[in-house]
Amino acid sequence: MRIAFLSLFVSLTSLAAEKPNILFIAIDDQNDWIGCLGGHPNAKTPNIDKLASQGTLFTNAHCQSPLCNSSRASLMMGLRPDTTGIYGLAPWFRKLDPYKDLTALPQHLKANGYTTYSAGKIYHGNYGRKKSDSEFDHLGPGATGAPFPKKKLIDTPSKMRLVDWGLFPHQDKDKGDYKIAEWAVETLDSKPQGPFFLSAGFFLPHVPCFATEKWFAMHPEDKTQLAQLKRDDRQDTPRFSWYMHWSLPEPRLRWLEEHNEWMNLTRSYLACTTFVDAQIGKLMEALERNGFADNTIVVLWSDHGWHIGEKGITGKNTLWDDGTRVPLIFTGPGIAKGVSSQPAELLDIYPTLSELIGATKPGHLEGLSLIPQLKDAKAKRERPAITTHNHDNHGVRSENWRYIQYADGSEELYDMEKDPNEWVNLIGKSGYEKIIAEHKKWIPKISRKPAPGSRSRILTYDAKTKEVIWEGNEVLPTDPIPMDY
Repeated sequence: MRIAFLSLFVSLTSLAAEKPNILFIAIDDQNDWIGCLGGHPNAKTPNIDKLASQGTLFTNAHCQSPLCNSSRASLMMGLRPDTTGIYGLAPWFRKLDPYKDLTALPQHLKANGYTTYSAGKIYHGNYGRKKSDSEFDHLGPGATGAPFPKKKLIDTPSKMRLVDWGLFPHQDKDKGDYKIAEWAVETLDSKPQGPFFLSAGFFLPHVPCFATEKWFAMHPEDKTQLAQLKRDDRQDTPRFSWYMHWSLPEPRLRWLEEHNEWMNLTRSYLACTTFVDAQIGKLMEALERNGFADNTIVVLWSDHGWHIGEKGITGKNTLWDDGTRVPLIFTGPGIAKGVSSQPAELLDIYPTLSELIGATKPGHLEGLSLIPQLKDAKAKRERPAITTHNHDNHGVRSENWRYIQYADGSEELYDMEKDPNEWVNLIGKSGYEKIIAEHKKWIPKISRKPAPGSRSRILTYDAKTKEVIWEGNEVLPTDPIPMDY
């Protein structure tokens, strides 16, 4: 009996040892201003670019929701926002009865022999980080925008402390993302027994976009370009598109221009992105130094995009590429080098990791495995990427087209090959009926209303009464569009 037990123990230990480790890197509010994605000519991200060259880069990857909590909950749960009704910055999904015991990604990995480590922002805010109900075995420092100046650097229309940016005297070692990287490096240097799942969620370039002179100097004003604009861009977009971000803390482009802050915000965002890239470089060096590089799957992703003037706004909460497109990179054993232009979703990460480690994936997952593209970047995808923001607003992104349908039935269509900036809405023009029908069939048939406890950036529309409610207040068809924030 003892011999049988020892044989079983050795067998299980060998099986665990054969499974690849996972390094799971999240970046907050990171759009396509990454060197390898070509979103901005002044982007400086050598470490992310190097990582992309070592595995599969998805150049057409999109979030399921252009807002932190709903996007991250969807990725980690493996369920779409329209399935759960989680559209705002609350609720935490464990507060909802149907999902109290749902097997999220960390639990799935733990059930398959993984020890889970986490620092920074993986779920939104501090969700899943309380010691009493932690989603992980070991926790490092949380995400933060600190250190803050004594007084806001920018006197924006919103007095929120987080809506700020710029250069002020502080030290990189005091920044939250520096501490997250240091903790992750120390964890790797301790040579944890495998298999391990180490997640590091960086806060920047989320506002406040504070950076020191070192990083600002890499993006000098005379060599930094502002986002490309079409001044009348919003004239062919439905009024309902404004309801998606009716009144938010992030200022409009008009305010940035009137207060000479557009360039400052652009440089701040680029500088913070370069700073985060340097922290990611530390993690990759630690993987190599400790002998983990050959047996570790690395996944890098962002929760959604971010506008810096495009479409006349800053921030997220849109169904255009600037709001939905994100970096997505896989490297590691069994993953080929390549660049895929096929549509991919953050929802696909969970089933992909499950397949990569040889596990039986949970039955509730709504994403598709990206294994075909990880083996051959030219492999075709069987469906487009679908992004949802609030009840019944959906964006459908195929390889060459973007179709948007809002809750009131208004639409947009863009030819992403000829018009990558989405400046010309083709709805109403002849010759596109077949393309519209092909994309329209992917609109979710059932879209849940906001879950109990929903709050922060919640928009609802009553199809019978035509009533629009933004953050608990009715918006009338005659109300002027807020142009400051």
